[in-house]
Amino acid sequence: MINVTNPNDSNAQSKPTTQSPSDMIESGLVLVAMPIGNASDISIRALEVLASADLVACEDTRVSSKLFAIHGLNPCTLSYHEHNAASQRPKLINRMSKGETVALVSDAGMPLISDPGYKLVTECLTANIPVTCAPGPSSVLVALALSGMPTDRFFFQGFLPSKQMGRCRILSELTPIPGSLVIMESANRLTAMLRDSANILGNRKAAVTRELTKRFEEVRRGKLDELATHYEAVGPPKGEIIVVISPQTNDAARFSQEALDTLLSQKLLSASLRDAVDQATIISGWARRDVYKRALRLNTDNTTDVL
Repeated sequence: MINVTNPNDSNAQSKPTTQSPSDMIESGLVLVAMPIGNASDISIRALEVLASADLVACEDTRVSSKLFAIHGLNPCTLSYHEHNAASQRPKLINRMSKGETVALVSDAGMPLISDPGYKLVTECLTANIPVTCAPGPSSVLVALALSGMPTDRFFFQGFLPSKQMGRCRILSELTPIPGSLVIMESANRLTAMLRDSANILGNRKAAVTRELTKRFEEVRRGKLDELATHYEAVGPPKGEIIVVISPQTNDAARFSQEALDTLLSQKLLSASLRDAVDQATIISGWARRDVYKRALRLNTDNTTDVL
């Protein structure tokens, strides 16, 4: 079954583009994009939605209130984040069911992108509550556009696991993706993440972006190992960081033996010897017989899989 939704009237004809933004809001949920750094990067429609909504659900009301004050807004707000979402969702659904309009905002950028809100949208759709969006800034797209990496195909990973084993496992899964990789990272883990990326993905081109749209916006481009060496020397950068890594190339696919061993070690934790060898062969570009020899040395379970 195909579910087609219109936030106002599914039987009505499309309204003209000259329509006032406030006329597009009746009741239900409106996802509102917020600036990611520069307070001026907010749309006229977003301002009108925030001013007219019965309630604004904020990831952090303290953060949002600063932006509201800059633009002369004083909406009724409610805190909605990952720690209280389960208890707040029924309240929001109840209010929207009675005809009220709720605007959902994150601290920065588009709601639902590395941010709570997915379950609220799902429950609204289940309850036939209209959902629409006032689009706007997104750090993911800004980083990708400024990176200099291919933009025709990309994969948004979000944050990698904080522990090296988990981080390497996810990176190995990302290796064959035929597009640029967009990854969020904390400043203190940046160097380790760049080193692990070079080992697992190959020494690809990358860009480290920080403080996007702010006064000290910076984009540093280079090979993964060059970037890792730079941040080892200067220390963790300040601000919010997004790393964009180029797609796999023939050169990037030539794993070192160390990188292959790291990849195989990760695969052998959850896969049979046969499957680990198959997957590592595809990702690394090594000959299968050589991958098998390395796997036998690493495999401590004395497996007798027949290849």
